[in-house]
Amino acid sequence: MAIKKQYLKSKPVCKVTFSVPAEEAKKVAVVGTFNEWNVKKAAELKKLKNGTFKGTVDLETDNSYEFRYVVDGKTYINDEQADAYAWNDYAGAENCVLNL
Repeated sequence: MAIKKQYLKSKPVCKVTFSVPAEEAKKVAVVGTFNEWNVKKAAELKKLKNGTFKGTVDLETDNSYEFRYVVDGKTYINDEQADAYAWNDYAGAENCVLNL
């Protein structure tokens, strides 16, 4: 898994590219505080020929966001390259943290 950050000079936005190797998966999405954890508003990642799912989300800078990946609509996984992790009592698991 990988997270790439590209800060824009023209406005306070960071283009965050998420990459998730998941050859067996049919779909992977990113949910988090930036979309109210709503799977229907999730950023769908596109499956590449090598089996990796990849997608970019524009997020405001000077914020921290919690997020997780949703694989095939039911399995939540974390990214080992997250900036930090935060415990979530509701989910009973850690969320990834992205600091921009």
